Amino acid sequence: MAQVSVYDINGKEVSTLELKDDVFGIKPNTSILHASVVNYLANQRQGTQSTLTRSQVRGGKKKPWRQKGTGRARHGSTNAPQWTGGGVAFAPKPRSYRYSLNKKVRRIAMKSALSAKVIDGDMLVLDGFKMDEYKTQTVAKLMNALNVEKKALLVLDGVGENQKIIKSAANIPGLKTTQVNTLNVYDILNYDKFIVVKDAVSKIEEVYA
Repeated sequence: MAQVSVYDINGKEVSTLELKDDVFGIKPNTSILHASVVNYLANQRQGTQSTLTRSQVRGGKKKPWRQKGTGRARHGSTNAPQWTGGGVAFAPKPRSYRYSLNKKVRRIAMKSALSAKVIDGDMLVLDGFKMDEYKTQTVAKLMNALNVEKKALLVLDGVGENQKIIKSAANIPGLKTTQVNTLNVYDILNYDKFIVVKDAVSKIEEVYA
């Protein structure tokens, strides 16, 4: 079984934690990881882009000049795409870009992302982290103690009692907080460090084992 170090809020290693191989110890499937990231980004698109077709542009009812005898190209309307101010050919219209991956693929993608963080040594486990007040400096000190210099994802075991942590971390650039039930493959791969509260690790293993 894979093992990771467990740290306290002062950045000191207090113990080690054994991780389940079927969640944190599989061989990452890069093709499924790619498919999962593409799916996530596609589902984030609003799809609100819209431009006018030639039938929607105002004017252009009259033929600009007679068909023959002028020496110029024949035209039937100034609403055609080749005209300045004309409609757009194959104009984009509002639509949904959403699509879904099957459950088995989603589970493999999540396990691959988690395992990749363990393999790269970018997963840090916190023995526990509680806050009694809203204070960004407390979270910043934790990141410094863990030697986190780049982007980091902090995974908590829930929202209710961790509300102070979530609000305090919101002011720190490059740090994002999330919960086990909202964890996604894109965030795991997008952030350099994967910091998980010990209680959240057991919940992740419970869901994906």
